[in-house]
Amino acid sequence: MIFFTKKTLTIALLLFFVYNAVAQRPNIVLILSDDHAYQTISAYGNRQIQTPGIDRLAKEGALFTNAHVTNSICGPSRASILTGVYSHLNGFRDNVNYNFNFNQNSFAKVLQGAGYQTAWIGKMHLGDNIPQGLDYYSILPGQGQYYNPDFIQTGNIKKKYTGYVTDIITDVAEDWLDHRDASKPFCLVIGHKATHRTWMPALEDLGKYDELNFDLPADFYDDYKTRKAAAVQDMTISKTMRMAHDLKIYEAADSSDMSENIKRMTPEQKKKWLAYYAKVKADFDVNPRKGNELTEWKFQRYMKDYLATAASLDRNIAKTLNFLDQKGLSENTVVIYMSDQGFYMGEHGWFDKRFMYEESFKTPMVMRYPGVIKPGIRIDDYVMNIDLAPTFIELAKARVPQRMQGISFLPLLQHKKYASRKVMYYHYYEKGEHSVSPHFGIKAGRYKLIRFYDKIESWELFDLQKDPSELNNIYDDPSAASIIKQLKKQLLEQIKKYGDTEARVIFNKTI
Repeated sequence: MIFFTKKTLTIALLLFFVYNAVAQRPNIVLILSDDHAYQTISAYGNRQIQTPGIDRLAKEGALFTNAHVTNSICGPSRASILTGVYSHLNGFRDNVNYNFNFNQNSFAKVLQGAGYQTAWIGKMHLGDNIPQGLDYYSILPGQGQYYNPDFIQTGNIKKKYTGYVTDIITDVAEDWLDHRDASKPFCLVIGHKATHRTWMPALEDLGKYDELNFDLPADFYDDYKTRKAAAVQDMTISKTMRMAHDLKIYEAADSSDMSENIKRMTPEQKKKWLAYYAKVKADFDVNPRKGNELTEWKFQRYMKDYLATAASLDRNIAKTLNFLDQKGLSENTVVIYMSDQGFYMGEHGWFDKRFMYEESFKTPMVMRYPGVIKPGIRIDDYVMNIDLAPTFIELAKARVPQRMQGISFLPLLQHKKYASRKVMYYHYYEKGEHSVSPHFGIKAGRYKLIRFYDKIESWELFDLQKDPSELNNIYDDPSAASIIKQLKKQLLEQIKKYGDTEARVIFNKTI
């Protein structure tokens, strides 16, 4: 017979509860797309197309209506997601001049140290340095290719696959899940290339939306009258979107305008691809367009290609969810789908991202956590991409590094006390690309204040309640003086809070 003293019994019970808590830590799957606009998702109200994969996550979990990014551009957004800090702190400010420094801390490193098995599969887009904090990686070099892509795998081994990138990424992720160490919880990032320019659909989705005529956004013919930076940008559908490169109107089968993606195709893939776009070109040649008619034709072709590319993304999200079901993993796995930022779908006459205006500042985000998140809820609190890292770490019952600037929103999901953001800070740095001027600013309730610098020196103020499309800059309106004073005070507080010394110098500059 074994006798327990009160002390040994207490220790045994404590160890039991600690072990049980750690054993019940959830798996984490982050599905991260590229440039996927929230306004193209049926869960966010789009009525012309359906996205059942993403909608399933929203129905079984939460739809975030106010998820935002700190810097609306691909690599820097991923760097902020990984590190939980702003671009000026993690050092990855734009896509042009930087390689990510993996020596710094990240949620992957913290989770790996806490006993999680970690992996990143698909697009990472953080430069050429070897990833750290991952037990396994299989990532696309740079932007990657839509067809027959190369991957760089653990140990810096290059491997080429045959097929369509979105399908391949899902298949590789499933294979890793099948062969992981099942004794450990896992954190898996599935990084999709879709829906990045040049919007190349899977062969099975070519023409998927050809019968639809998409509605022009109300501000499609924006004149940028009160916004200096918007007036000089170079990302309009009318002027910047290229007929061959973007819309696949090739002048010849061997055209130099064809992308590397097409050159990588097998003969069978290329035959089907070129046959489809030859029909598009033939129709255009019979009825050539000019002026606004041409611009609107380009918009329709853009929408059809973009949304057909997104169709494979959504189908593969559904495939991943079904796989988790089949493997009995769904009940103890947190799944988040989000994009690295939003995207313009003709709003202001644009494509691309970068600006702090709503379409690119906001990002779609849906999250399922069985037993914690009530199915079908809507979360309107401000959330930022830097909040994912501390949230993942708290889910893993690990300690959030003091350096991280994000706020864990786990208490929000658990209906516990949560200090929701009242103000969100943004800073975009990249110079030259699409002629978008660097800028920083805040969104605080109904108002947004932006300071543009370098290419354009100006301030912008928007009343989002009266002007949700951000068409009327009221910064020079005398009646806005008291609001500007209050917002500038809040902006400076945010700059100091996050240690953005460059922004502080520019803030104090008189213009």
